Amino acid sequence: MTDIHDDFLSTARAAAALLREEAVAAAWDGPSALPGFTVRGLAGHLAYQILCVAPALTGPEPQEPAVPLLGHYSRVAWIDAAPDAGANVRIRQDGEDFAAEGHAVLTARVTAALEELPALLKAADADRPVRIPLWGPWSLRLDDLLITRMMELAVHNDDLAVSVGVPAPELPERAADTVVALLTRLARRRHGTGAVLRALTRAERAPASIAAF
Repeated sequence: MTDIHDDFLSTARAAAALLREEAVAAAWDGPSALPGFTVRGLAGHLAYQILCVAPALTGPEPQEPAVPLLGHYSRVAWIDAAPDAGANVRIRQDGEDFAAEGHAVLTARVTAALEELPALLKAADADRPVRIPLWGPWSLRLDDLLITRMMELAVHNDDLAVSVGVPAPELPERAADTVVALLTRLARRRHGTGAVLRALTRAERAPASIAAF
């Protein structure tokens, strides 16, 4: 098992603890901090970042070409898409679908997945190609897939915590380094090196945003 495997599991366990919060169950049918997402839909989307990994590992090895980590983000349809674009509508609906059976069922599924994943990851090759069916015709190395899921978990942990008024889980230190490094690379690709440098070092010349997506 690689460091990335360990970091993904630690991040996923923190997300699972957040999903189990009573505040999430209490706010289940209300709006979240993300426009268009209910709390249950956001919880379903967060849970999916954990639930998608075991099927990716236990299914047939994909025949689609494996692309680099940033190449994945050059291909996904949701980056820079409008909130009402088809890709984002589908993401919100998928979250609702994952949460359709309620808070207790969703959290039980996440708990079961986290019991299964350590053994699956221990047996897996970090370079094994894997893919999620929602993608287009490409795959990723397993470690790169887990980095993408860690980023999703980190971002949506904060979204869900803000939505229900509880503190966001702290990321494990190494996972935080990995997530921030990915987001910085995405921000640099979108805004340029100068903009990122100024945002990090020169408040008087900083751009209004260096959001990664």
